[in-house]
Amino acid sequence: MATHLSSCSSSSISFTPSSFKNKTTHFTKFITLLGEGHSARWVSRIRPRNQFQLKSSNGHPLNALSIHGDGNSIGQEQSEPHGKEGSFPVSDLKNVDSKLSITVVGASGDLAKKKIFPALFALYYEDCLPEDFIVFGFARTKMTDEELRNMISRTLTCRIDKRANCEDKMDHFLKRCFYHSGLYSSEENFAELDIKLKEKEAGRKSNRLFYLSIPPNIFVDVVRCASLRASSENGWTRVIVEKPFGRDSESSAELTRCLKQYLAEDQIFRIDHYLGKELVENLSVLRFSNLVFEPVWSRNYIKNVQLIFSEDFGTEGRGGHLNVCPMHASRYFDKYGIIRDIMQNHLLQILALFAMETPVSLDAEDIRNEKVKVLRSMRPLQLEDVVVGQYKGHSKGGKSFPAYIDDPTVPNDSLTPTFAAAALFIDNARWDGVPFLMKAGKALHTKLAEIRVQFRHVPGNLYKRNFGTDIDKATNELVLRVQPDEAIFLKINNKVPGLGMRLDRSDLNLLYSARYPREIPDAYERLLLDAIEGERRLFIRSDELDAAWSLFTPLLNELEQRKIVPELYPYGSRGPVGPHYLAAKHNVRWGDLGDEEL
Repeated sequence: MATHLSSCSSSSISFTPSSFKNKTTHFTKFITLLGEGHSARWVSRIRPRNQFQLKSSNGHPLNALSIHGDGNSIGQEQSEPHGKEGSFPVSDLKNVDSKLSITVVGASGDLAKKKIFPALFALYYEDCLPEDFIVFGFARTKMTDEELRNMISRTLTCRIDKRANCEDKMDHFLKRCFYHSGLYSSEENFAELDIKLKEKEAGRKSNRLFYLSIPPNIFVDVVRCASLRASSENGWTRVIVEKPFGRDSESSAELTRCLKQYLAEDQIFRIDHYLGKELVENLSVLRFSNLVFEPVWSRNYIKNVQLIFSEDFGTEGRGGHLNVCPMHASRYFDKYGIIRDIMQNHLLQILALFAMETPVSLDAEDIRNEKVKVLRSMRPLQLEDVVVGQYKGHSKGGKSFPAYIDDPTVPNDSLTPTFAAAALFIDNARWDGVPFLMKAGKALHTKLAEIRVQFRHVPGNLYKRNFGTDIDKATNELVLRVQPDEAIFLKINNKVPGLGMRLDRSDLNLLYSARYPREIPDAYERLLLDAIEGERRLFIRSDELDAAWSLFTPLLNELEQRKIVPELYPYGSRGPVGPHYLAAKHNVRWGDLGDEEL
């Protein structure tokens, strides 16, 4: 059952994590400024170009690179001695000279072309990257620098505010992009990449970020080769790893063990792009900075929480996996299924953020500590609290839609679920007895991702007779629509104007497109910038991953060992009937029924 991973011992050289950090003395963590009227200062930021407006995910400005060689977060300011005067911008110090090198491994793939390169350009367009940076593409495809630039230029857009200098910005960005062809398992090819990087870095301090936009079976090979042959010798080195992080507890633990032969934990940035979504980012702000919500964020007032994800295409639409070859997309999905693909990572991470206790601070470790506590408090998933489905062929409006097993790369007898619903419970004082319902599926009637919080009935409601027999319609509900058309709704009861006493359920709404007309940055922009900054709050720590897999692995094993047959549902429908019985079992009504008007 375990994912086939590259051997951790594929290299004959024993390599420790520290060797992938720095091979020379760390850059000094403070600079003493001498001169008349100037006192010694602690300095921890480089301020390239402008004072940018964007903030990192923990609230710090997004305009700096760490000058630490040990991978410390740049978001943490050093303490200042009391009684000292204002500091001097480090950019004014001539002896601070570093270069950021970003290497996109798998540069010829769809994820790189459609997401990573456009995100990097958007950051450059907004002056959020340092003055001195380069971008290298690395893949097996034979290509020149100019061919790479032509390839990625087709996906670059000036989508933010369409300033007049867009074309100039694009040209300047493309001139910073280079390419090197090589095998992912070849140390020699990565040594050649290192030579090219050093030529561009020209003896300056180098900070290197590797983005692994490749299938998981070659993660370890790439990390081994990069660590031995292409890591920074005098700055930091960080690696962004795309999901899937294994397919069960065993394979995930093995992948982590292999990566940690070459990387320290704080160098591994396990990316879940849903954590970079604007509404997910806003979840903790909404809760912890508004007095109206924090006191009611518990079992005393919340009846249930729903996390809903749906896509209006099947695996023939690549299943959302851009780092997988198109001809292998369905084959990939058949090996993983919707539970591993969506529920175990995207939805569970959102659940942990939603349910965590107030962290000590906004520092990454404090937040991730609270998320781990939530995951470890969760009740083991039972088969009777799970429904699985698979879409079948369907004709609508003269158009035919294929069944999942119609795909030639999928076995005819495949039992892989393309839909799943589950009821989860957190056994702690805050959430005891509150059902957290998840629902995720492909080939459904709409594309949607949202969090719905249904509150309890008002005790002794004076107006209950005005609501008729369906008292559930009188409960308040908070809706956070993650995509599309980002919005926050609070459903309330109010009186319809007129002489009679007629009640209506209305929405207090925040439509992002109306309130914030400027286009929302893509999640990859936020996460790439956080990785450059060394901010880890939105990335998954290894113990988080272990806790998440511990929750789902027994269920997945049982589904596969017992060969549970998924309930069929038509392509383009709302999904199977089973989830409605599951919700009714826990006295819950799915909140997304009949809400297309929102």
